[in-house]
Amino acid sequence: MSEGKLIIIGGDAAGMGAASKIRREQPEREIVVFEKGYHTSYAACGIPYYIAGMLNSSDDLIARKPEVFIEKQNIDVRIRHEVLEIQAESKKVKVLNLEKQQELWESYDELLIATGASPIVPPLEGADAEGVFALSSLQSGIDVFKFMEKHNPRKAVVVGGGYIGIEMAEALLERGLEVSLIDMAPQLMTSLDEDMAEPVMEYMLENGVQVFLKEKLEQIERHTDGKVKKVITDKQSLDADLVILGLGIKPNSELAVKAGVKLGEKNAICVKKTLETSVPGVWAAGDCAESYHLIKEQQTWVALGTVANKHALVAGINISGGKAEFPGVLGTAITKFKDLEIARTGLSEKEANEMNIPFKANAIEASTLSGYFPGSGKIRVKLVVEDITGRILGGQIVGMQLSAKRIDTIAVAITAGMSVQQLVDMDLSYAPPFSPVWDPVQTAARTLL
Repeated sequence: MSEGKLIIIGGDAAGMGAASKIRREQPEREIVVFEKGYHTSYAACGIPYYIAGMLNSSDDLIARKPEVFIEKQNIDVRIRHEVLEIQAESKKVKVLNLEKQQELWESYDELLIATGASPIVPPLEGADAEGVFALSSLQSGIDVFKFMEKHNPRKAVVVGGGYIGIEMAEALLERGLEVSLIDMAPQLMTSLDEDMAEPVMEYMLENGVQVFLKEKLEQIERHTDGKVKKVITDKQSLDADLVILGLGIKPNSELAVKAGVKLGEKNAICVKKTLETSVPGVWAAGDCAESYHLIKEQQTWVALGTVANKHALVAGINISGGKAEFPGVLGTAITKFKDLEIARTGLSEKEANEMNIPFKANAIEASTLSGYFPGSGKIRVKLVVEDITGRILGGQIVGMQLSAKRIDTIAVAITAGMSVQQLVDMDLSYAPPFSPVWDPVQTAARTLL
């Protein structure tokens, strides 16, 4: 069991989760964490809801502040310290103290890279205008909130129709802004099949968001004082006092590759199931690292808080001398827009086609509760199953309140290798305030028998 000095690069979910696990297993080990931002262990997924004004303070999103790790867990957390270089052969890192603008070299015996991911910002004219934001860190969310408080914007343009785009459109509506959303894809939420994305767009339109698909961002125009003025696409010009760029994210793997660490899917850091990289003694976890896909049976890149926290546990166990493997992912994800809930897991039709898997798919519409019960709403459930075996490959759900968490039933069924017949046969609960007598997930499964 190694008790040598451990350096962790990155102080959010993966880095601090691993640090805490290692501290519990190795009370005396020296652990140093370098975090270039101001915060540790924060809930990035909650940033849109903070911006919407649903929380009392940004502090509500912080699970544990740096001083707590330092004082109560004896973990040497150094915020505002950016690692500039890793020298794997000599086992040391070059660090810049951002407050003092001083560089130093720090040695290590083992290293965990937990550098996360960054938003994609296109190299377009005006992308750096005041009032244009790309969300990633908690500080970026605080910056948006402060900008809105100071300038009271009236018109917002969200660029990108994925999870961040959908959630930010809701947040800005909640704050009383006029909201437009543009995306170059032919549908919102490309992780869904087109027939499941369509009701999402319809609901957003009904609730006041202007949605423009198949439009490419070309330029952001600014006023003479530097503030954002317009968003220019290949089809139109939209007035804007605030712009949110939700064009996706990329893994922060530049440090790793320069240190000779092998990269994999979408330039994420290639890791074994133990989370060790191609360089002995160097580990990686969280949004910067790959995961194994249980259905595709190959490496993939999934940047989700659930995955980062599970990576942290596995890396922490192994770095502290235990034995653990990360089993894999299905890409299970969930979000909402106002009262409409959206979830997916496993393979979509598009992904099954790309893998040349013979499949059947069907979507059904049902009620979230017994139809006569007050508060019952519409739910649409889609299943994708292997043609010959009936093995469940994927599922998608779009519906009103109490719809989306049913995706967990499908995720369990996929993980267990169940067929649609076995899903139909499952003894799921029933009472009118919770579900129809046939749960919509089982109704969808019955249509595929």
